[in-house]
Amino acid sequence: MPTLPPEQPRPAGNEPHRARRMAESFGSDAERYDRARPRYPDALVHRIVAAAPGPGPDILDVGCGTGIAARQLQAMGCHVVGVEPDARMADVARRFGVEVDVATVEDWEPADRRFHAVTAGQAWHWIDPVAGAAKAAQALRPGGLLAAFWNAFQLPPEVAEAFGTAYRRVVPDSPFDPRVMAKSTLDAYAAMLTKSADGIRKAGGFGEPEQWRFDWEWSYTRDAWLDQLPTYGILTGLAPDELAEVVRETGAAVDALGGSFTMRYATLAVAATRTGGA
Repeated sequence: MPTLPPEQPRPAGNEPHRARRMAESFGSDAERYDRARPRYPDALVHRIVAAAPGPGPDILDVGCGTGIAARQLQAMGCHVVGVEPDARMADVARRFGVEVDVATVEDWEPADRRFHAVTAGQAWHWIDPVAGAAKAAQALRPGGLLAAFWNAFQLPPEVAEAFGTAYRRVVPDSPFDPRVMAKSTLDAYAAMLTKSADGIRKAGGFGEPEQWRFDWEWSYTRDAWLDQLPTYGILTGLAPDELAEVVRETGAAVDALGGSFTMRYATLAVAATRTGGA
């Protein structure tokens, strides 16, 4: 959900990587985040591994969070090192067997380490698009892959409307427009892909970026969706009573649908190959 924190001004030029308070808010309930957030489609993971040169590739997972994407890559035989600025999120990832350096990628230094791929799941918009791409180029071996990806989704209209009504009531001054929830978030994420591709071009060291898309669906029970809802950035800063009101009204809408619904997802990625020598 590409959003900005209700309690602070929108960054100039719609630059979410400057919204550090929200970017570093997800660790407030890291276990819930890991439990409730969706995984990534197998087709995406297979494509990343296939595009990374060499068997058992070494992968740097940027903004690895609790290690959701990292563990999927490990299951495919990759060796993954994560970079994550929130120590609370990193602690969860480590408990699941992911090696993590606690740092922002802009400040992180690869030293003599070089990787076959750099990935970023649901995280690249929190990173300066030019500085992040430049650091990825520094960390990659020639021919290595940079792949940043996001899960875009479309809520059923009834659920989106209930969420939007409650959110507008409890956070009337928020810069976030909850009407975006009433339609697919594809447009917002497509804009992120365009900005990310522009950053890759400006950083240099890569071939022309390309975009990938993987469509899939997931069925949510009422409890499963309400467990995930508080993990989104526009809600992590709400007071407990405000959050409870949004969750309650959203849950009532799911109840009216019979207690479950099917979410349409599109996982979108921007990918580019490292050019030149070491």
